[in-house]
Amino acid sequence: MESLFARLEPLLPRVSKPIQYVGGELNQRVKDWDSVSVHWALMYPDAYEVGVPNQGVQILYEVLNERDWILAERSYAVWPDMERIMREDGIPQFTVDAHRPVGDFDLFGISFSTELGYTNLLNALDLAGIPLHAVDRGDDDPVVIAGGHAAFNPEPIADFLDAAVLGDGEEVVLAISEVVREWKGEGEPGGRDELLRRLAVSENVYVPRFYDVAYAADGTIEAIVPNRPGIPFRIRKHTLMDLDQWPYPAKPLVPLAETVHERFSVEIFRGCTRGCRFCQAGMITRPVRERSIETIGSMVETGIRRSGFEEVGLLSLSSADHTEIGDIAHALADRYEGSNVSLSLPSTRVDAFNITLADEFSRNGRRSGLTFAPEGGSERMRKVINKAVTEDDLIRTVATAYSHGWRQVKLYFMCGLPTETDEDVLGIADLATKVIAKGREVTGRNDIRCTVSIGGFVPKPHTPFQWAAQLDHETTDERLRKLREVVRADKRYGRAIGFRYHDGEPGIVEGLLSRGDRRVGRIIEEVWRDGGRFDGWSEHFSYDRWVAASERALEGTGVDLDWYTVRERDYDEVLPWDHLDSGLDKDWLWSDWEDALAVAADPDAVPDVEDCRWTPCYDCGVCPEMDTEIQIGPTGRQLLPLSVV
Repeated sequence: MESLFARLEPLLPRVSKPIQYVGGELNQRVKDWDSVSVHWALMYPDAYEVGVPNQGVQILYEVLNERDWILAERSYAVWPDMERIMREDGIPQFTVDAHRPVGDFDLFGISFSTELGYTNLLNALDLAGIPLHAVDRGDDDPVVIAGGHAAFNPEPIADFLDAAVLGDGEEVVLAISEVVREWKGEGEPGGRDELLRRLAVSENVYVPRFYDVAYAADGTIEAIVPNRPGIPFRIRKHTLMDLDQWPYPAKPLVPLAETVHERFSVEIFRGCTRGCRFCQAGMITRPVRERSIETIGSMVETGIRRSGFEEVGLLSLSSADHTEIGDIAHALADRYEGSNVSLSLPSTRVDAFNITLADEFSRNGRRSGLTFAPEGGSERMRKVINKAVTEDDLIRTVATAYSHGWRQVKLYFMCGLPTETDEDVLGIADLATKVIAKGREVTGRNDIRCTVSIGGFVPKPHTPFQWAAQLDHETTDERLRKLREVVRADKRYGRAIGFRYHDGEPGIVEGLLSRGDRRVGRIIEEVWRDGGRFDGWSEHFSYDRWVAASERALEGTGVDLDWYTVRERDYDEVLPWDHLDSGLDKDWLWSDWEDALAVAADPDAVPDVEDCRWTPCYDCGVCPEMDTEIQIGPTGRQLLPLSVV
């Protein structure tokens, strides 16, 4: 398999940031093509600077390449200037490791953390010379497989996929590789169709072509059923148990170009059972599975030694909830005190923050801002979304932070949550001013800052809010305008409050793609053919293009853009992802949705949903359905100091 680099290199001076297409990063793996039996091309469908730090792709890249019979290489979305040159010179989509054509691999795996990367998928397929529609592919084309959080509803891109994987990928990519190796070793009997059948019968791989979708007269789905014998009616997510047995990444890739995250990341646990009703990530990754303090310490030491990174991020959906986080922070701070290594946590729950923990993470003198996520602007709104954080909790927490030397905090909120009113959103300004006032009070200083960051709420599959109507973009923008004006008009505190927000239009498109069915695939293709690329980037996103494409693609179907987004669903409606099993009981999700509506009318109508890590099980269904269990400490173990050599 020849490299394309000899053809590519002379063209690089004509594009911006050519270094992102060169490859050769520290810890990159390049294998001889003919020495292995299974070839994977892994793609994060965004630019190199966003894709390289992606934890999921890095883990799979390492897991696959550890096997001597598997080869895995990486590919990323190319910017428009590079795309133009590639099309002019006939250069196909390539990997950055050995610059091999993506179309020559056995499997093309794409990891989606957001649905706004769908047009980049189509562009990569077209550049690779792979037919856009799965039905048009032959035996020599790669099997195109989607994974990541967006794969829990792959129906909008079903026409373009051969398969999708739900849940954790470490074990299932090896199982898929075994199926492919066996099929190839037998002489590829039955061709592509037989290979896909073998993957489908495992119940862990969804093959859209083996399912028919019937629509009712009102546009809703009537049924989704297998169209051949032996194909399961439901596809189960895969859950990796005992994370200590999978300490990846152990050899982190060190990018040659600047990326969005310049650090080594260690996932200290997976899953979350806090029960925030809007949070898809928390719902679909259950149950909670912790890594032990010993494994975390070993991963940090190995990753730093093999990469040279100077910052280590301890990642999870709520890292301060790890049962041994205090011991972990203290032991790691002891290990690296006086060195150039700093430790960091992502955004922290208000009720999980403590100053001892924060001091440990800033012991090396690097004290960055603190981020908290109240999500809702009013206490009523926070009860609706099951975010059990009171105003007093927040004020008390930021007062502690300010009094111990912090000068800046960041607060993250959402706009457009179910039952939200203008008053709920304007409550964000009131909360921010109280934060500034308390900071000035406890420090006696006026250089206190608070940054308010606001994202638009998008209802997601497999959550209690999957039935909710999405707020239209006009109302979203109007509420944010009112909030901005209130903040700016405050002469006493306004200058101390930073204000960042996202317009409502991209959220509507994300909502269309999140809860869409197979008919939405026509819209995606229309947008791509009209030049749509990098829709997650504001400078490339065009709402008008999506609206026009929706009108053309949905003509005669009886449904439209509003039908997919701002319409509330009923319990009896068949949802596009109902045949995809995240383990969550649909009746439990519906009951939680009804509880949210009850709390909206009367905050004391029902109690908060507690975290099942520390309270009795509340029957979400995941553990018995998936045959899994919560895996948490404390273990009683300790992290020993590093030996001095």
